[in-house]
Amino acid sequence: MTKKVTIQTEYITLGQFLKLANIIDSGGMAKWFLQEYVITVNGEEDNRRGRKLRNGDSIIVEGKGEYTVVTKE
Repeated sequence: MTKKVTIQTEYITLGQFLKLANIIDSGGMAKWFLQEYVITVNGEEDNRRGRKLRNGDSIIVEGKGEYTVVTKE
């Protein structure tokens, strides 16, 4: 089942997303996590902490699940 992660801004970075989705405990863990796990954004592997995620983007995190970014209306 795809989990929805709601943002209130135009975009969120991949590092911020990991924290918001409760995948990591702190922003400082993002760099390590991105080196250790395969993350797919809209069907393409991406491990850039600053990657901008926008409304409708689909993220798959190895071993953690599938997520969709949604903007709060």
